[in-house]
Amino acid sequence: MRNNNVRIHQEFLEASEKKAFDKEHRKIIAHNMSAYETAAISGKAQFANLELARRRAAEIKHRVIEHLEDNLKTFEQQITSRGATVIWAQDKEEAREAVLQILEQNFVKEVVKSKSMVTEEIGISEFLLKNGIECLETDLGEYIVQISNDRPYHIVTPAMHLSAADVAKIFHKQFGLSEKATPGEITKFVRETLRPKFMEAQAGITGANFLVAESGAVAITENEGNALFSVSFPKIHIVITGIEKLIPATADLSLFWPLLASHGTGQKISAYNTLLYGPRAEGETDGPEQMYVILLDNGRTNLLAQIPQRRALSCIRCGACLNVCPVYRNIGGHTYHTTYSGPIGAVISPFLSKQFAEYVHLSYASSLCGACTDCCPVAIDLHHQLLQNRQMAVKKRLPAFSERMGIKAYKVTMSKSGRLHAVSPKVKNIFARVFLNRAWGPRRVLPKFVRSFRERFAEKQAGP
Repeated sequence: MRNNNVRIHQEFLEASEKKAFDKEHRKIIAHNMSAYETAAISGKAQFANLELARRRAAEIKHRVIEHLEDNLKTFEQQITSRGATVIWAQDKEEAREAVLQILEQNFVKEVVKSKSMVTEEIGISEFLLKNGIECLETDLGEYIVQISNDRPYHIVTPAMHLSAADVAKIFHKQFGLSEKATPGEITKFVRETLRPKFMEAQAGITGANFLVAESGAVAITENEGNALFSVSFPKIHIVITGIEKLIPATADLSLFWPLLASHGTGQKISAYNTLLYGPRAEGETDGPEQMYVILLDNGRTNLLAQIPQRRALSCIRCGACLNVCPVYRNIGGHTYHTTYSGPIGAVISPFLSKQFAEYVHLSYASSLCGACTDCCPVAIDLHHQLLQNRQMAVKKRLPAFSERMGIKAYKVTMSKSGRLHAVSPKVKNIFARVFLNRAWGPRRVLPKFVRSFRERFAEKQAGP
């Protein structure tokens, strides 16, 4: 198992090295990030006191997480009372099997799906395809990623790593559009392609941005309307969501919807914000005949058991921490090889995985500058959580033996100045070249040890 973890870590380092020096990649990301930064300033300006809003949101989510079981029970009671079915899934295997069972029982062969990170987490599209069921992404970014056999690059913007020219080439290759097709022409083509699919599909799959405990509502936020289409036309609606998405009351959405929009895309409010309370009721003219809500654990209770890392369960998936992270902006989202990348992904991925050691190296991929903490709309102290993960890794003795011995030797040497100054600068430089040069890297010049301040001061005191 250790060898496998070492291999994953090494692959991450190699991929990071490649991406960090890919000038075209950095140019595209810099352009897209600059557009986000401009929009975010405008979006956040709607708050008279943004820090107060962040603290309020943090407190609400803190109460929910601390009483998660009670809130989940309340949500289940409310939504099942209106005809929906709640299914509890311990891991992604149980969630996928539950979806497959629902679809097979209803002889479903075509499914439309709106953008959802949880469905990416469990790999539902690939799983259904292997079982003979077409699962079509309907979000424009996710659709681009799907038809190009790619993976989402970002929590909010799946195709952030692609330029307009790149997208045009994809549609030229897949559908024969002009290589110089404009974004407007591509969007029109996708709209005309997907509209019939919504009406033909027998089932729609969505995630949930929030679950409202007191009313048993599923809140979905989007900008394209594809989630609404995925819910309105098919006879079956399946919601797949993490158990941490709860908020106490409907009134809390007046705080969380603007926070999510302003930090996620720079808007004051997203274009479409929908509350779903269950399947179509008597007298209603639209909506699904059957509604299922799959509440997914998949390591979340493992994270809940960790103090203080459990605070990361407050995340509302706005992606703001990715946008400000200097590491993410250089190495990109694909390098992480996880569903959730950036600072939030580095915190939660080791716990969502069945093996903590598999992704703990991501907690070291940080400058600890604190930008992620400063921008988080629910005030998660992300850079402190990364340090907590590192501390846990040390307690589990996960770092390599050579690294542990090196740190121990450094501690012994640096704990008393006499030990450090007992060795001449010449010997120190030889030691540094032999033991530190590789870790220091080929792009940085290893500094040289010279006479210490103490030695120079003693010489000055002694006089000529």
